[in-house]
Amino acid sequence: MKIIVCIKQVPDTTEVRIDPVKGTLIRDGVPSILNPDDNSALEEALRIKETLGQDTTVTVITMGPPQAEEILREAMAMGADSAYLLSDRAFAGSDTWATSNAIAAAIKSIDNFDIVFCGRQAIDGDTAQVGPQIAQRLGMAQVTYVQSLRVEENSIIVDRALEDGYETIQVTTPVLLTAIKELNTPRYMSINGIFDAFREKEIKVLGIKDIGLDPALTGLTGSPTQVRKSFTPEPKGKGEMLTGSVKEMSDQLVIKLKQKHLI
Repeated sequence: MKIIVCIKQVPDTTEVRIDPVKGTLIRDGVPSILNPDDNSALEEALRIKETLGQDTTVTVITMGPPQAEEILREAMAMGADSAYLLSDRAFAGSDTWATSNAIAAAIKSIDNFDIVFCGRQAIDGDTAQVGPQIAQRLGMAQVTYVQSLRVEENSIIVDRALEDGYETIQVTTPVLLTAIKELNTPRYMSINGIFDAFREKEIKVLGIKDIGLDPALTGLTGSPTQVRKSFTPEPKGKGEMLTGSVKEMSDQLVIKLKQKHLI
């Protein structure tokens, strides 16, 4: 079985700051991490490989600037077999539509595959669009919000998370699955894995010509949506705790609501 895992390098959201004048993210000095949902997708791919044996391979792919190579090496240190970095100025400014065009074209150019894993969404965008769009570009079945799965002889049984429970779906390969972080607990990189990933293994860099994609389908030109402004929400006012019996607190609440002309 051949598995491809799409991952993304994202800023650590606890450290993100926004330029108050330009309205853009300040990335200088902000640490980058492997997107949490993508990490769970990678872990599940590695577990499938361990279950099915060495005939199963796991390939990771990401799109980004040269420094995104770091998360690819982390993925190989965890156990991925090979890695591809989509990096080209032509990809700059891509929205989810243009990004999925590029990643789908890259997947087609790499090899045949049985499963494509993606994280549900990236913490720097929270759109949850790229995975389903890749499936659409590849013309394959998809199951989103995967909270558990098992591989059987000729199919995959997936439990898909819903707001009030889950649904069980049986699918055949090829299929694209988007993972939520509750799917598993990702492993740490091993010492030997780190040595191999950072000293021995090669990352293949693909540009737009390598994947045979029309430049009009990616980058700013191929992006039907654009971010006009980013801003930090105004902090909420400090809360106030009421004390006393239920009746006393209710009376206090009514008085305060009347003072604010809410009732």
